[in-house]
Amino acid sequence: MRQRLSELHPFIYNTRIWQKRLARRVSDKKRRVRFAAERSTSDLPFTCTKHQSLLRRKLGDSDPQLQENKIVNLSIAAPKVDGISIRPGETFSFWQCMGETTAEKGYVEGMQLSKGEVVRGIGGGLCQLANLLYWMALHTDLKVVERHHHSFDPFPDENRVLPFGSGAGVFFNYIDLRFFNSTQNTFQIKVWLTDNHLRGSILAQNEPEFAYHILEKEHRFVKKAGRNYRQNEIWREVIDRRTGNKIREELTARNFAEVKYELNFAAVGCNF
Repeated sequence: MRQRLSELHPFIYNTRIWQKRLARRVSDKKRRVRFAAERSTSDLPFTCTKHQSLLRRKLGDSDPQLQENKIVNLSIAAPKVDGISIRPGETFSFWQCMGETTAEKGYVEGMQLSKGEVVRGIGGGLCQLANLLYWMALHTDLKVVERHHHSFDPFPDENRVLPFGSGAGVFFNYIDLRFFNSTQNTFQIKVWLTDNHLRGSILAQNEPEFAYHILEKEHRFVKKAGRNYRQNEIWREVIDRRTGNKIREELTARNFAEVKYELNFAAVGCNF
């Protein structure tokens, strides 16, 4: 596979990252994006959705210490999002709330996915927070305007409770997770850690009209040019809260990722 220029030398790679980060800042200023920034200690009255994810999961043969380091990072990051209000016309941005994750802020080495590999990096593991936020946003009237899916699937399913491809990759600051409030309602994000889980909810000022159900379609493993890939579609059912009737279905994402682990072809039902 032919390498891109930015992959040939660390200086070129780091320069390219700097350029992309600068371009994102300039773009946001030009478009005059109104970012959600105000945090409230009092909860809004209506619960739109809530979710939790395990803090410790077996991920292939990865170092278990990286799971503990991830928890340190999440304990620093979660309060930066907890209580954020998203008013009409405002955009929630993961990185606008978080800022850059540095050792000076207390972040430690955790697991990151970069250029098709699992690597160590300061602030690693925050994708779990992004995953939680994205999954919850799909269950609200908020419009997801930016979401990135990893181009590879690094670990086999173990204790996975959500469909493949229902998470969100983040990398400061140009690979972001953003949702826009196009409604007249105000939403609020709540996020916290327990001993075993990362938990969250999205609350609203007024009772929402719709509920949402997420489902997976067209899941399969395929082989192309000697490589294994996994693909699926994530759909959302829009349901009237008062009647329970399904109003419509919406396609939210198509995922296609290279599989980095050994496949049991018979068990997963690959298509070749």
